[in-house]
Amino acid sequence: MLWSNAVVEFTTIDVGSDGARGWIELNRPDKRNALSTTMLAELAAAARWFEDRPGVKVVVVSGRGRSFCAGADLSTFVTPDVVRSPRDAADLGRAMADAIEEMSAVTIARIHGHCVGGGLVLAAACDLRAAAEDTYFSIPEVDLGIPLAWGGIPRLVREIGPALTKELVLTCRPFSAGEAQAAGFLNRVVAVDRLDADVEEVARRLAEKSSFTLRATKRHVDAVTAQAVGIDRSWSDADVLVSALHDEESRSVALAYLERFGHQAPTTAEPADVRHGDHEARSEGIEPPTF
Repeated sequence: MLWSNAVVEFTTIDVGSDGARGWIELNRPDKRNALSTTMLAELAAAARWFEDRPGVKVVVVSGRGRSFCAGADLSTFVTPDVVRSPRDAADLGRAMADAIEEMSAVTIARIHGHCVGGGLVLAAACDLRAAAEDTYFSIPEVDLGIPLAWGGIPRLVREIGPALTKELVLTCRPFSAGEAQAAGFLNRVVAVDRLDADVEEVARRLAEKSSFTLRATKRHVDAVTAQAVGIDRSWSDADVLVSALHDEESRSVALAYLERFGHQAPTTAEPADVRHGDHEARSEGIEPPTF
């Protein structure tokens, strides 16, 4: 059956399909695609949009500009969300990751530039992951005085095991694409100028398979790993995150981290998506790679 091209309008992401191939592109390049509350909600909505298009067999998830995703928008840590309760806002990331992972289509994360914190959780929610060889990875949540939430812990344990998950999450040290591949997080690492061609070749091969066998294989693997890591238990991540934001020592650690990047606490309660400063001060911790 042939399926016509389709594009849907969002404000922070570009989403569409062309036959059996679909795409989700993070589109906040001036912020290195930092995950705002709006973007998190739109990513979940995009995943549901694809569920109404059974002809789409493979969806490539990528980031426009210099980075895949620089992590959570730090303004969400220092500015109250005037639309959602603290718990609902904290749960948006988990809902996003679950929605991406539950898509019927096979998802491929195309990773370049920076893949930080929440961006790494988004990549982990995808079925396959390819990265440019110079990609910078880090998980800085503990430096921010918060636990890694959004279902990040079980997904990392699933992909790289408990020991390395503890090390990377607790130390917050950066790691390279080569280390990520050796640990099992990445399917492939390629030269920067080969990333697009490599991802497109994988997508083409998948699009040639039958939808039934792709979906059945994906669900089978997911069912086996779900028994081991228990991603369903991540619903409570939002409660732990909210608790950390009200813990005195954790807040002190977070403020010290933000001050390190020249970030000042707000004096007004503007919506989180309004108060953006420079990129380095507003996403989860971008430093020059030091592998």
